[in-house]
Amino acid sequence: MQAEKPDAGPRGEKPAPIDSETIPFERQVGAVLRRLRVKSGLTLAELSEGAGISSGMLSRIETGNVMASLDTLRRLTRAVGVDLSVLFRETERGEGHAQLIKGGDQMEVVRSGTRHGHTYRLLSYDRGPKKKFEPFLIEMDRESEIYPRFQHPGTEFIYMLEGRMDYRFGDRTYLLEPGDAFTFSGEVEHGPEKLHVERTIFLSIIIYDESAG
Repeated sequence: MQAEKPDAGPRGEKPAPIDSETIPFERQVGAVLRRLRVKSGLTLAELSEGAGISSGMLSRIETGNVMASLDTLRRLTRAVGVDLSVLFRETERGEGHAQLIKGGDQMEVVRSGTRHGHTYRLLSYDRGPKKKFEPFLIEMDRESEIYPRFQHPGTEFIYMLEGRMDYRFGDRTYLLEPGDAFTFSGEVEHGPEKLHVERTIFLSIIIYDESAG
């Protein structure tokens, strides 16, 4: 499937992505204004005329060289057909970020069971102040007869890729096979109980609650 391209303006302009963690506020505001202008199909001259400011001033606002007054921002957002609150909401949200970790760069981490032959590969590194989720690719072999037990905040999701295993959740045991998806509360004690084949591989994604650190 072909990836979507950013919206282009009337003269082929493309809005720049925003990283709210590193870019000064005036540049964030300018980038959002430019994106809104491009999306509405307006040129610099057209928007500046509609807002009652010069094209030069609008250009300086969009590039973050000057911080516009609230009155000017209100006139600019009105001219592109949105409320002023949309501008600040978009400034806070930005366009998010993407992370690609190539297969050879994925980091193996130490967790319970590592010394018993269980391999945990961390598939994403959260850069925020709080962990939102942790995705692992886990590989286990039947040579180990010691299986760890886990308890943690949030929800865990397991997707079986290869092998068959009994997985304990509290007082119950579930048979997991390739293609099975298993979701459960992380606060309840859980972990592998028994492997039925030599090699088992599965994805484990832990989704933390908003209040979790």
